Amino acid sequence: MTLLRTTLAAGAAVLALSAGASAQTLIYCSEGSPEGFDPALYTAGTTFDASSRQVYNKLVEFERGTTEIVPGLAESWEVSEDGTQYTFKLREGVTFHSNDQFEPSREFNADDVIFSFDRQGNEENPYNGYSGGTWEYFNAMSMPELIESIEKVDEYTVRFNLTRPEAPFIANMAMDFASILSKEYADQLQEAGTPEMLNQAPIGTGPFEFVGYQKDAVIRYQANEDYWKGAAPIDNLVFAITPDASVRYQKLQAGECHVMPYPNPADLDAMESDESVNLMSQEGLNVGYLAYNTQVAPFDKVEVRKALNMAIDKQAIIDVVFQGAGTAAKNPIPPTIWSYNDAVEDDEYDPEAAQAMLEEAGVSDLSMEIWAMPVQRPYNPNARRMAELLQEDFAQIGVNAEIVSYEWGEYLERSKDMDRQGAVLLGWTGDNGDPDNFLAVLLGCDAVGGSNRAQWCHEPFDELIQQAKTTSDQEERTQLYEEAQVVFKEQAPWATIAHSVVFEPIRPEVQDYKIDPFGGHIFYGVSLAE
Repeated sequence: MTLLRTTLAAGAAVLALSAGASAQTLIYCSEGSPEGFDPALYTAGTTFDASSRQVYNKLVEFERGTTEIVPGLAESWEVSEDGTQYTFKLREGVTFHSNDQFEPSREFNADDVIFSFDRQGNEENPYNGYSGGTWEYFNAMSMPELIESIEKVDEYTVRFNLTRPEAPFIANMAMDFASILSKEYADQLQEAGTPEMLNQAPIGTGPFEFVGYQKDAVIRYQANEDYWKGAAPIDNLVFAITPDASVRYQKLQAGECHVMPYPNPADLDAMESDESVNLMSQEGLNVGYLAYNTQVAPFDKVEVRKALNMAIDKQAIIDVVFQGAGTAAKNPIPPTIWSYNDAVEDDEYDPEAAQAMLEEAGVSDLSMEIWAMPVQRPYNPNARRMAELLQEDFAQIGVNAEIVSYEWGEYLERSKDMDRQGAVLLGWTGDNGDPDNFLAVLLGCDAVGGSNRAQWCHEPFDELIQQAKTTSDQEERTQLYEEAQVVFKEQAPWATIAHSVVFEPIRPEVQDYKIDPFGGHIFYGVSLAE
């Protein structure tokens, strides 16, 4: 990654943190390194925290700390009677950031909106294949088939013409993949032969300007003084990348960082009584799961997947990994989201029946891999320990499981492989409060080879979720999603593991920090007491 404006050596970064930053500098001890800074290319919250949630804006956004949609770069919008046209009136007077290589010559307008989406769906766009060009969200949400065209009505009006009604469309436009980038900056980089810099040196309209990144060490931002909502209360924002949760806690106690994510469950009691910590908590909009590769034998057999699910002692995982701060999951959506089907019955923990089911399926001496994430997430605070417990459970039914892991970016990339061996531990925190964001993005046919890590395309399920997209009647959508959850449980592409409580330890001097229901870490609006 290229550093801009500021050359930041690791030693200097550590010194800056330990010496005590000024009241205008907020230090966030993040849990991992971003994959890049173009959010449309990725699906990981770590990457969104470093990019879309600080640097960019969307047409519409979520009110901080809530699931309420409010105007963003679009001041207003209208929907046609048939639900196939969305017309956005854009905000005037919004400026893009600048850096040593780029100074914008114009303000934000319709061209930037069209570019930001066209590059994801148009193979002729020169940016369509850059940096791998995976566009996971865009594809998983059926956007290539949904968006017929994007029309520039005038400089500050954009119309999306859809091939069908799409009930969650406005909520989808508030997601990270829908961040608006500068077309002028992209064109300049393309002309210079350095298009990859769009993903390394981000330019947005958001509350913080990117200053520099030292890989696996630190990211620096400064407040955008010209931000259209008004400059942030803090002048500087620093991400001190600290993968170890115990080290993050030590830094928080020492005042070397102000906010840390994903505490060790074993540390929560100590944090509760620690005067240097304000421990915030909220029920999470999340699910943790083990995704089988349903296209690789013998996991292409429902009986094998069901047998493995019946071998998992979920309560032991809740007790050991979550320290009780979670609940066993039976559905692929959390109980905090509408359309959750509570009538679904979970797979019973029954190792003897599981072993018999494997034998009936003609499977013996099964060896498999369990992939364990290298980072903590709210839906899985200790993937290695969870994998060890699963390994022990599977051994009881004669299945030999090997635990493997990779660096986080490589883990996410490799786990998309259609020929991937083994089952992968992953999870999801909702992006927009709509069931479609779980059921279609993670399990739909369009997401196979991307965010659908089970590589599972089951037509009866897919027909239900696609039908649910096309009606605005929430009661009808609820019924369809409830049916889809029943099909999911019968087919078992995942072992659903847990839903967790989200804990956010912050320093007492941090003012007006809000837990994001979508799992993000948002620092605009946050201040530090003198």
